[in-house]
Amino acid sequence: MVHALGEIRRALAPGGILIDLRPVSDRWSIEVFSRRETRVVGQVTDLPLGLADDAAANQAMTDAEAQGWFRRESEAFFPLHYVWDTASEMETWIDEEWENFIGLDEETRRAARSAWALGEADSRVRVKVKMLITRWRTREPQAD
Repeated sequence: MVHALGEIRRALAPGGILIDLRPVSDRWSIEVFSRRETRVVGQVTDLPLGLADDAAANQAMTDAEAQGWFRRESEAFFPLHYVWDTASEMETWIDEEWENFIGLDEETRRAARSAWALGEADSRVRVKVKMLITRWRTREPQAD
């Protein structure tokens, strides 16, 4: 990833901006919600590959900053919701699309199914993903 950051730096004009936008593993909450209520039914399980990807991305940005390529200007976290009509649709999505990055234990699967089944007609299921957004500015090249 450091190589990719070097190429990005090369392509950006001096003083150019790089936006780092990505999900961050943090045992995202699973909620069953309707117009009347929201119930937290569990959390996803962060798997080793997802945690390793986060660590590698963080380390690459730290290395690029240490090399003087970029200067961090701002950073924030915000939630992004993935929403499904049923608990089984959520399970299928997680099992197929997020395989090896996050998982669901059986207790959380049962809790989501039960809360959805007992919920109101408009009940839906969502995963609240933790997103990171960081604004980096390229540094002016140092004169030799």
